[in-house]
Amino acid sequence: MNLPNRLTIFRMVMVPLMVAAFSLEGLLPGWNYYAAAIFFIADMTDIFDGYIARKRNLVTNFGKLMDPIADKLLFCSAFIMMTYNGMLNPILCIIFVGREIIVSGFRLVTANSGKVIAANWLGKLKSGLQVAAILATLLGNPIFSIWNFPFDFGLMATAAVFTVWSAVDYIVTNRKAVNWN
Repeated sequence: MNLPNRLTIFRMVMVPLMVAAFSLEGLLPGWNYYAAAIFFIADMTDIFDGYIARKRNLVTNFGKLMDPIADKLLFCSAFIMMTYNGMLNPILCIIFVGREIIVSGFRLVTANSGKVIAANWLGKLKSGLQVAAILATLLGNPIFSIWNFPFDFGLMATAAVFTVWSAVDYIVTNRKAVNWN
């Protein structure tokens, strides 16, 4: 098994650890810092596995399939646990998780037709905003709280807007790749 695929599996293994950190709320001071650190490390493996796979020509069918699944598992778990812990509005959670389900289903339909659709810049921007929003929320926005502005909510709302926009853009741009009959 090559390094990018190991990193993808590592990311998936980190998800239960992150969920466990969320579950320590009220039991362990600083639980949110542990959850944030685990999330950040897991998310960084996504950047590294893609870079290494492309640079060393180690792209595999396993990676093509499991890398996006590992991403969805990580992000959706974070959003669900944040909602469970009262850190995220359930409507925002539905937007974030719903988008991943819809786009994943759309990808499956197009893949069944033999077409693989790569993520575009809007999807990457959406992911970056989601990472920033998750980390800002988990860390309690210590840097920006001096301005007395709910920076974490502002980031989360911005991420939600880009989440919806990227889903609509993805489907509209790639609608011809689907056999609608």
